[in-house]
Amino acid sequence: MKKHIVLLFAMFSFTISSIAQSEIYLEKVQTLDNTIETLYAVISGEKGEERDWDLLRFLFHPEAKLIPSGKSLSGTFGARYMTVDDYINGSGKWLVENGFFENELHRKVDNFGNITHVFSTYESFHSASDKAPFMRGINSIQLLNDGNRWWILNVYWTQETDDNPIPEEYLPNHHD
Repeated sequence: MKKHIVLLFAMFSFTISSIAQSEIYLEKVQTLDNTIETLYAVISGEKGEERDWDLLRFLFHPEAKLIPSGKSLSGTFGARYMTVDDYINGSGKWLVENGFFENELHRKVDNFGNITHVFSTYESFHSASDKAPFMRGINSIQLLNDGNRWWILNVYWTQETDDNPIPEEYLPNHHD
């Protein structure tokens, strides 16, 4: 009988904790701005700092993809399709071991009904104290607003290179 009571209490505590966590997470997806800011914040942190992978999963629709693209050594362009868990398993350890901060520099937003597309220019640092980024690029973010919250459907990105500089229209101080 004692085991059953302990088990029921543990399940109840876990349920209450999950509900509280979901309420906190829900605040982070009520506006487009909060959703994008949370996306950048959740992957960012100093070396050794764990990330909140449950929050990252919460931002994305269950069928969402993260799609890095770029030029291969042979010179062809390609893309890799990952689930959120693929991203966490492939990049999570590196982010924590090396430190990683990604900051949004500029945003261009297009809406139609419940569909939103964001071109979000970013710069990346290993530490919040770094003065110069080690990388820049553009995230193409597709989102759905279901009437209750924002869902990230896809993040498709590429890095800036000497051969592929970020166009002026996607940099700060550009007037659309």
